[in-house]
Amino acid sequence: MGEEVGYDAEEQARFQNDGPGVEPVGEHTIDSFSGLLGGLHEFRRWAFESAALDLALRQAGLSLHGLLGRTPQPVGFVVSTALGDEGAERLRRLEGMRFKLDPVSDWDDQLVAALAELNSIDVVDFKEAYTWREPERAAPPALYRLLVDALPNALIEDPDVGDQDKAAVLGPHRARITWDAVIHSVEDVDSLPFLPRFLNSKPSRFGSLRRLLEFYDVCAARGIKLYGGGQFELGPGRGQIQYLASLFHPDRPNDVAPRAYNDPEPRPGLPPSPLEPSPEDVGFRWREAGATL
Repeated sequence: MGEEVGYDAEEQARFQNDGPGVEPVGEHTIDSFSGLLGGLHEFRRWAFESAALDLALRQAGLSLHGLLGRTPQPVGFVVSTALGDEGAERLRRLEGMRFKLDPVSDWDDQLVAALAELNSIDVVDFKEAYTWREPERAAPPALYRLLVDALPNALIEDPDVGDQDKAAVLGPHRARITWDAVIHSVEDVDSLPFLPRFLNSKPSRFGSLRRLLEFYDVCAARGIKLYGGGQFELGPGRGQIQYLASLFHPDRPNDVAPRAYNDPEPRPGLPPSPLEPSPEDVGFRWREAGATL
């Protein structure tokens, strides 16, 4: 089982109608199967490689954590949500939770003060590493200063360090800067403007298992702390990112909340953070938290 997280509707339709573009038939090791997939987009490749890992483990009667010799740990998570017209009130209704927020240009002093009062923001994602975001939504330097001062413990994700004014604001806070959208491989880590203390790990961005595991090893060797993220996985992929978080970075602000937290109005009684470990006995599978989610 695997899940593709591609966002392009036409490409999804082509995949359903025309197939994957490769012929994954025959007998393989994980490595030889991965070799067939090199021409696929990272998102699709991860769907096939994660499914292949699940199949190989199940054929061998093994679990991922058993194979790696790691004990799954409770998974800390944050809720990533847009504030909309409600502002901080939306967060107050999820009392006791921690949050990852995406600042936008129309945030004002009053909102930032309300967020600071809540004292529950672990990550502010400026999203300035994305090429598709409308420039007018980007936070201006004044909002950068408001946020980094008002939320002194929050990680600062994907800021624009190339903007002179924003870089001046960020200078004293370099230890809190982290990256997400540009991280697809170890080579991307090497290309960063400075060695980070934190990075966001989204498995689907790496495409191949080899690249993901190399990334885990390099970050461990360099003392880079990881936290996990997702891309709106709705099926087995969400369990897989929770599973990986439980093995490699369980006690960080992982953006891997149970999918019901993404509903426009999350209902009462959702599983709290941290999630109790729930791997299946074999394979690369994680039981979803809450029987009705």
